[in-house]
Amino acid sequence: MSTSALEASFHQIVAALQQEQRPTEAFTLSLVGEESQFVRFNYAKVRQAGCVTDCDATLTLMDQHRMASFTFPLVGDGSVDGAIAQEMLKRLRQELPQLPEDPFLVLPSGDAHSREEHPGILLPPDHLVDTILTPAMGLDMTGLYAGGRLIRGYADSAGQKHWFLTDTFVLDYSLYTPDGQAVKGVLAGNEWSDDLYAAKLADSKRQLERLAQPPKLIPKGNYRTYLAPEAVGELITMFSWGGISEAALQQGESALAALQQGDATLSDNFTLQENFSRGAVPRFNDLGEMAPMQLPLIQNGRLVNTLVSSRSAKEYGKVANGASSSESLRSPEVLPGTLDPATILAELDTGLYLSNLHYLNWSDRPTGRITGMTRYACFWVEDGELVAPIENLRFDESLYHCLGDRLINLTTTQDFIPETGTYDHRNLGGAWLPGALINDFTFTL
Repeated sequence: MSTSALEASFHQIVAALQQEQRPTEAFTLSLVGEESQFVRFNYAKVRQAGCVTDCDATLTLMDQHRMASFTFPLVGDGSVDGAIAQEMLKRLRQELPQLPEDPFLVLPSGDAHSREEHPGILLPPDHLVDTILTPAMGLDMTGLYAGGRLIRGYADSAGQKHWFLTDTFVLDYSLYTPDGQAVKGVLAGNEWSDDLYAAKLADSKRQLERLAQPPKLIPKGNYRTYLAPEAVGELITMFSWGGISEAALQQGESALAALQQGDATLSDNFTLQENFSRGAVPRFNDLGEMAPMQLPLIQNGRLVNTLVSSRSAKEYGKVANGASSSESLRSPEVLPGTLDPATILAELDTGLYLSNLHYLNWSDRPTGRITGMTRYACFWVEDGELVAPIENLRFDESLYHCLGDRLINLTTTQDFIPETGTYDHRNLGGAWLPGALINDFTFTL
């Protein structure tokens, strides 16, 4: 279906629902759609290729302090989709009386409207395979390319209406040594660049050559450590899980309670904000509310804002700031520092260079402690030179140390770390992050 036909159908569905709406009812309608090209490959050969055109709508009905939702596919024909939506409305009316009341249910309000389109320059389907795989010939390269158009829509009974469209791609790959060691690379955005891909692949090849050496066993202890932007991204993800949420703080489940209460601070060099100015994700949330273009959260190590949804605002007497119902980061950015990327190894001197982390979890949430594992291309460095890859290590470290008193500096550059999930649909957005040089990072196993 064409995007123009889909948008027209979306408006017709809203009109059909408004015709059937009863005086005590409120509703929201959200849309998730895509037109995507997928190519999966391993050993630098195509293993699966195809196109996906898909669109689902979720209708939420609210009445008498109760709420129920139903998701259904759209065909792009306004009259057909409108009739389906009206039928879903009838089913939800039957379901609502069976549900318990929600005293903090938030009804849609306001009259906000927005329409954004961010066209990109993506790889033509006919050239996609050759462009990606020809430079990788002879390598054991495994990964996924997913690119195309992503669409998000929102409308409600209060009169709010939003439409968001963007062209994006993600190339998520790994290069393997014969013994199974891997270097991971990610390239993403809305404009493909052969030069950027060549540079990324060349860097991955250099790391792959280093991985061919025997790995070095590192004893547990504290080491001067550099976290590449991908590794920093794993730490920042934890802020969305019992971190920057106002509800989590109110319920005593946030690792940032000491920061909020002034009992602890992070480094003056650390500033985290939501930044929607790059257009990677829509500013409207699941109630059609518009977030500020930029919202500082932690500024020079001090907590200045939390993510406050309308529900939390109602429950705890706060002011909502356009956060989603999950109060998680949607377009995070960590501001850069003054560390020149060309001098990273020299500044690290002797210690660990970590490209990736995984399996992160809170080990002691009140003290902000996180545990996880090193992953992919991680190296031991001596006198500013990569010496050898390392055996996997487990770390256990507090945010108040690694982003606080032990944070030495952040790089002057930021990398875009995309959301790579494709469950149900391709995910939008990502984070803009620098690398981080940290003193005495704690490794326990």
